[in-house]
Amino acid sequence: MPDQPLIRLGTRRSPLAMAQALEARARLCAAHDWDESAVELVPVVASGDKIQDRPLAEIGGKALWTRELDHWLLEGRIDAAVHSMKDVETIRPEAIAIGAILPRADKADRLLGAASIADIPAGARVGTSAPRRAAQLLNLRPDLNVVGIRGNVATRMAKLAAGAVDATFLAAAGLDRLGADEEGVRLDPEAWLPAPAQAAIGLECRSNDARMCDLLGPVDHPGSHAEIRAERRLLEGLGGSCSSPIAALSHRIGERMSLNAAIFSPDGKVRIAGNTEFAIGDENAPFDLAKSLLDGAPPEVAEHFGYSV
Repeated sequence: MPDQPLIRLGTRRSPLAMAQALEARARLCAAHDWDESAVELVPVVASGDKIQDRPLAEIGGKALWTRELDHWLLEGRIDAAVHSMKDVETIRPEAIAIGAILPRADKADRLLGAASIADIPAGARVGTSAPRRAAQLLNLRPDLNVVGIRGNVATRMAKLAAGAVDATFLAAAGLDRLGADEEGVRLDPEAWLPAPAQAAIGLECRSNDARMCDLLGPVDHPGSHAEIRAERRLLEGLGGSCSSPIAALSHRIGERMSLNAAIFSPDGKVRIAGNTEFAIGDENAPFDLAKSLLDGAPPEVAEHFGYSV
């Protein structure tokens, strides 16, 4: 084995981000028959982890999760970066490429604090800072009160345990990766649509780094990558940001892809849904679905997207 790591892999410092980085390292080492010392994990503190008392939309959006890693990558301080793809901005710098998407985990959300959405007591406080979860919840249960909470998985579970909220949502994939696979009740993702790119771990590298692109290639999962590409293309068509209530679920069916999506007004009163099926690699179909959703959107929905009526 070489004296120096073959790859310096950047990651956020949160427990979930570190778990994802460990999975990425394990897959890289297995694919290349390396000792784990060949991949050095390089943790950074992301701005989004430093500022947790305000919604992301108020302090810079999804870039707060990627900014530091982007800088380190472009400066050559790391060779690749590990990301939760649902937290990555839709439009990325040309100098950065998505080198691999690992096999996608469970796309569903889990509800903590109640046995089902219907079982949440009337007037209860439900904690979430995700516009998609808040709007989807209020669409189903307008009698509930949404309370904004941020923080890592442990922090949000602690707030629930302390009674700051009566119920909350967490991604099933995140709980599973942290060994908390028995926490909460899984919500059927066909009925409670997840966030675009939820449960997907991505590895990014410099676009002009042919060596790293080649090294990341063997851990790329084509089916998962196709799903993420389609869902991110939908986001692009919607002009969506971290403040836009968007839900999406894709499935690979042989050489074709199905994509279901919904957009909401922030208060959940308006829900516009649609679906499409298309050949894998078709970049136009998700974009066309986005346009059809926006074409049916009243002003109170459209104003939350990169679109105006």
